[in-house]
Amino acid sequence: MAPTILEAATPAQRLGDVHREYGQVLLNYLNGFTAASRQSAEDLLQETMIRVWRHLDDLPAEAEHARRWLFIVARNVGIDAIRRSRVRPVGVELVDAFPSAGMDDITETVVAMESLRSAIGSLSLMHQRILTELYFEGRSTRETAQRLGVPVGTVKSRAFYALQSLRRSMAGPDHERPRGGRPSSRPRR
Repeated sequence: MAPTILEAATPAQRLGDVHREYGQVLLNYLNGFTAASRQSAEDLLQETMIRVWRHLDDLPAEAEHARRWLFIVARNVGIDAIRRSRVRPVGVELVDAFPSAGMDDITETVVAMESLRSAIGSLSLMHQRILTELYFEGRSTRETAQRLGVPVGTVKSRAFYALQSLRRSMAGPDHERPRGGRPSSRPRR
């Protein structure tokens, strides 16, 4: 008969035994889902343990079967995390990258975030992608060019024009100037 584990008296003790016995190996496994981010792997381990807690009655008592079951749960948590990161709209990712404001200026923050979301949404998809790669993913112009299959100069140019468009959108209609740089109400001579 195979040795059994997890024979603790209470569910909390049983979960504690699971965490002590398998926590480190599951953490190492989940690290593969997070691009080597220790904090993200720890978050996934916590989510795994929550799911184990919710389905503790389904956990096999035999060590080998328990290990397989735990790795299946961890794999599902990792896959769900990858899917969530791919489904999240670009605008949400960009807005989440900004630090939150204090309680005193929450209204200003909400207005600024909505303005930013709207401004980013008004950019072309290519401009959104360039800004995401450079400023939110932290890639160099060379890495961005390779990922997008365009020359480095094209990345620089698109980034320049994307930032210009973003600045104009954020400044609002009162601060916009015509492309020629001169006011449109002034007659030509």
